[in-house]
Amino acid sequence: QVQLAESGGGLVQVGGSLRLSCAVSGSALSLYTMGWLRQVPGKEREVVAAVYWGGGSPYYADSVKGRFTVSRDTRRNTMGLNMNNLKPEDTAVYYCAAKFRGSEDYSIWGQGTQVTVSS
Repeated sequence: QVQLAESGGGLVQVGGSLRLSCAVSGSALSLYTMGWLRQVPGKEREVVAAVYWGGGSPYYADSVKGRFTVSRDTRRNTMGLNMNNLKPEDTAVYYCAAKFRGSEDYSIWGQGTQVTVSS
C-alpha cells in the first residue's frame, strides 16, 4: 500500500516561491503515477502536475506551466513541487496523490497542505 505525506506550504507574497515535498512509501511504486492536486472550496479539484514514477515527461496544467516544476527522487522516495511566481489564484490546499497505472482517478492521498498567496 502506497502512503504519502506532504510537507511545505505556507504563506507567501505574490511573485514569491514555495516548495512542497511528498514522502512516498510502499511497494511497486514504478506502477504509479504521482500527482500534485489542489483544491479550492467551491471549485473542482485540479491536477496541477503529475509524473509517472517510472519515468517520462511530466504533465502540467496550463495554469501553472512555466511556473511550477515537479520532480521525483526514486532513491529517497520523495516528490517535489517547486512553485515560482506565485499568484493569488494559486491559493489552495495542495495534495500529493497517486493512482495506479491505467486508473483514471487518484485513489491515494496525502493529508494536504495549505498554500496561501497574499497580494
